[in-house]
Amino acid sequence: MTLRPPSLLVLCLSLLPPLAFAQAGIVKTNQQKSDDDPTKVTTKVGVAWSDNYDMNDSNVDFSGSLAFDEARKMNVKVNSDASEWRVGGSWLFPVGILNFNFGKNEYPNGASQTNYSVGTFIPLSYFGFEPAGFQIFPMAGYTYNTGDQIVCDKNQHRACTESGFSGDPSEENGFTAMDTSGSSGYLGAFVLKPLTPSLRLLSFAGVTYGSKNDDGENYKGYFGGLGLGYSFDKHNSISGFTYIQDNNTYIDDAEKRFKLSYKYQF
Repeated sequence: MTLRPPSLLVLCLSLLPPLAFAQAGIVKTNQQKSDDDPTKVTTKVGVAWSDNYDMNDSNVDFSGSLAFDEARKMNVKVNSDASEWRVGGSWLFPVGILNFNFGKNEYPNGASQTNYSVGTFIPLSYFGFEPAGFQIFPMAGYTYNTGDQIVCDKNQHRACTESGFSGDPSEENGFTAMDTSGSSGYLGAFVLKPLTPSLRLLSFAGVTYGSKNDDGENYKGYFGGLGLGYSFDKHNSISGFTYIQDNNTYIDDAEKRFKLSYKYQF
């Protein structure tokens, strides 16, 4: 498959030079930032639980960050059975933060996927734009995936193409592993609004666009969520989100989930 950088990524990169040379604005220290500020650089550990509304599908993730100084940190994340993990880092600049990650997903049917990603959040408060106390963070990123997937070889065994097939995804049933690769980019915004010194309104929304699939159709999707964050003290905080995501690779309706997270900051 021939990969082409998604047009959203090109647009995002074209915006970076003028932003990088923008007139110096308001720079908040890490101590001044909310616990849910995506540009905050601290050492922390956390745990998150998420559940699909429509399916019996829940997941637990463990995460941690180690801050080397006021601008750099290392990030790690792994789920409860270690089938998904991610490691990377963040570098904070006055105009925003740059995040980069490397990770791997392993699926019950034997398929696996390795991904490489880079993303950024830019606080508009740096430019003095914080209407009615809403802190807005435009976000953009790019991901490249490579790995294998289990597909039906209908020339070998037509049963695997039948609706409602419930057998094992094995070679005997017509399934085979196929190497795949692809890329996608996203563009959106994260919004934070303090309601009290301890309580925050949280929301995010965005769109995704990527390389073509085997049917010649470009990957397209959207995502969005709404939630609350609460800090008990300078160390302990929680957040809860309800969110939705959909793309043109899903056969069923959009995926709807609820996520509850706890983190401890050192």
